[in-house]
Amino acid sequence: QVQLVESGGGLVQPGGSVRLSCAASGAKVDLYAIGWFRQAPGMEREGVLCISSSEDSTYYTDSVKGLFTASKDNAKKTVYLQIHSLKPEDTAVYYCATGQTSWCPPPRAFRYWGQGTQVSVSS
Repeated sequence: QVQLVESGGGLVQPGGSVRLSCAASGAKVDLYAIGWFRQAPGMEREGVLCISSSEDSTYYTDSVKGLFTASKDNAKKTVYLQIHSLKPEDTAVYYCATGQTSWCPPPRAFRYWGQGTQVSVSS
């Protein structure tokens, strides 16, 4: 059973940066692609980007290209989401997830989810 735990959220000023972490446990987690999603208040959850087992990134949302970057530390079984130049509209609960594939699948294919971490962007 794969378990994912996000951390690193909080209150950030506009223009600031934050790094979110997704700690994974379970068999072969270092071989799985990990996706990042977010859900803003009153909105549906949307895919942001995914990092494959070979560390290739797939963006599900074009608007975050160049601002959101995913990386991973296999030894720590942790995937990171670095967010730069935060805007108030980036306020959301951020989730990591996996579909237990080594490649990045379509957002609907993710099956195992963390509990999420809140990022609030406000001055």
